Amino acid sequence: MKDILFYFYGYVIFFYSMGLIISYIVLMWLAVVGIMRNKRYQLTTYNKNIMDTSPYTPGVSIVAPAYNEEKTIIDNVNSLLGQEYPKFEVVVVNDGSTDKTLDLLIENFALVEVPFAYVEYIHTKPYKRLFKSTKPEFSRLIVVDKENGGTKADAVNAGLNASSYPYFINTDVDCILSKDAISRCIQPMLESPDVIAVSGIMSASNGCEVENGVITKLRPPHTPCPLFQTMEYMRSFLVGKMGWSAINAMPNVSGGYGLFDKKVVMAAGGYSGDSFAEDMDMIIRMVGYCCDFKRKYKIVQVPAYSCWTEMPPNIKVLYRQRTRWGYGLIQTFVRHRRFLFNYKYKQLGMVTLPYVLIFEALAPIIEFVGFLVFVYQALTGVVNWTSAAVIFFGLYTFCFILASVVLFNDYTLGGSFRKVRSYLLVLGAAMVEPFLYHPFITLFSIKGYFNYLTRKSGVWGDMSRSGTKGKQKKGNSGNNEGEEAAPAENAGQVRVEGAI
Repeated sequence: MKDILFYFYGYVIFFYSMGLIISYIVLMWLAVVGIMRNKRYQLTTYNKNIMDTSPYTPGVSIVAPAYNEEKTIIDNVNSLLGQEYPKFEVVVVNDGSTDKTLDLLIENFALVEVPFAYVEYIHTKPYKRLFKSTKPEFSRLIVVDKENGGTKADAVNAGLNASSYPYFINTDVDCILSKDAISRCIQPMLESPDVIAVSGIMSASNGCEVENGVITKLRPPHTPCPLFQTMEYMRSFLVGKMGWSAINAMPNVSGGYGLFDKKVVMAAGGYSGDSFAEDMDMIIRMVGYCCDFKRKYKIVQVPAYSCWTEMPPNIKVLYRQRTRWGYGLIQTFVRHRRFLFNYKYKQLGMVTLPYVLIFEALAPIIEFVGFLVFVYQALTGVVNWTSAAVIFFGLYTFCFILASVVLFNDYTLGGSFRKVRSYLLVLGAAMVEPFLYHPFITLFSIKGYFNYLTRKSGVWGDMSRSGTKGKQKKGNSGNNEGEEAAPAENAGQVRVEGAI
């Protein structure tokens, strides 16, 4: 009986692996098609001039929750305020910070409390007060102070309640945005009323040099943990999301950077305040709303780097992040199980969610059980080592090809880095990732599943910013601790789903 079970399990693993490889090949092809097709979204001088001068250019609110961000808050708010777009505001939500985050904002941006008719369109933890600057150069900045809600979703909802414009960007206050981030991502929405969300490409700010909120030198991280995540993010955006976007089946728009139609988000009920995977949860809610009311929709991944974020610098912080993501993934599937295999919800119900369930949610469990079975069979002497070696090198070669396609796509878009050795460093990390990094991600995901199934309360957690290497203008320095060289962090909330 035992031999029959192992025999059956071996076939399950074989067909599962073949299905995964085939899906990667299809996504790689779709990603290249998507990059070629979406070149029309390149920001030309003509397009930029139209946006800058037209009275019909729509306003955009940048919503950035902040919780205990004293090391990076000033530099990053300067980055958000530095957008080269004619009509925008920056809504920073101080989500009950216990450090000097709010004090630094008040001091550096000359903020004062002002009367504000705060309307709770979406329920959140209690709103306290609102600040605006007394200096004209910071007139676009709004700071909302509220009680801690325990999740980013709750803070974003408070930011939406206080925002003014019809479109908004959901980002993290630890993110550095390119100056043309809004201009690049608003184009699909200006071209088609069907576009409800747009994702820009994100990368790691760890290792980069930043001056006054602007990336001045692009470099890959120099410490292992964020270096592995660099390839993970590139794979997610340049193959995963670009591929899904080509068939309008995006699984999520990253919580680190995404542009949304505010009317659709509000109509869908806003973000689930208790969600630990708010990026995927929100896309499901938006698509569900559009399908329920027979509204055409489109979600686009633009092939342009728009955001750099500090990734977890060490295993401890990575553990907190990935267990939360695992918790949020199971939470999302349980909450939205009615969408799964439901043809009413089009690509989302029939393609995206089944894929994410089979090849992402179940993957850590299948990998863990498969490893235990392999160890048992190796100890009992039933492994055909010649066949195992052939399979291993075949899969390893495919991983190398996948990494090469990712780097080729990056180079096609203008390149994340300026030196060949930077690409070689990232490629080297990709080659050892299956042995030194991926096992931790598998275990952390399983721990997140376990936390959810045992009803252990999810915790947002402190992401422990290290700051970025560089300097800020005098008088705007904030906490000098934020000027130390950065080893590394995440999508502050970037959930790299679809990772692929």
